[in-house]
Amino acid sequence: IAGRPAANILLCGDAGTGKSSTVKAVTNFLAPEGLRLIEIRKEQILSLPSIMETLSRNPLKFIIFIDDLSFTRNDDCFGTLKAILEGSVSVRNENTVIYATSNRRHLIKESFSERSGDDVHHNDTMQELISLSERFGMTVLFSKPNKELYLKIVHKLAEAKKINLKNADLDSLAEAFALRKGGRSARAAEQFTDLLLSRE
Repeated sequence: IAGRPAANILLCGDAGTGKSSTVKAVTNFLAPEGLRLIEIRKEQILSLPSIMETLSRNPLKFIIFIDDLSFTRNDDCFGTLKAILEGSVSVRNENTVIYATSNRRHLIKESFSERSGDDVHHNDTMQELISLSERFGMTVLFSKPNKELYLKIVHKLAEAKKINLKNADLDSLAEAFALRKGGRSARAAEQFTDLLLSRE
């Protein structure tokens, strides 16, 4: 926003912990200062060079957002994104950064059969694949909240939505809901309070 260099960012970690919501919240907060969000699907990565060239002529600032990013071993989009992050496709835009979210730290889906394949230089190949995450200037890790933090999120959401329940009852129901959803997360807290609100 201030015209200084900015890093491309990878937000990775557990599902439902607020990675995508964080990106959108940052954009909404800075929208009055000229920041805009452009969300693309993974298959549109091949069009990124032309998208960035078009945006370079715009006076606004942009986050190009790729949600839930992961690659298979022979994915054509892998090489394109790697080249863009390295700056070898075109001159890097001063008004554009790339933010991506992923549940995978290294972005690559690897099977056990690939580990025992016939690639003579297998270790070098796999290192090349997992190195994509290192091309981002910053990596932000998201993890599931512990019980205390999860219940704190639930109480804040319940207060904002004007849900009237005793704390003990709210805690008990929230924990049971998280168990059914497969674990505690900010998303589970949001879904739980929405469910309570719909029943009032």
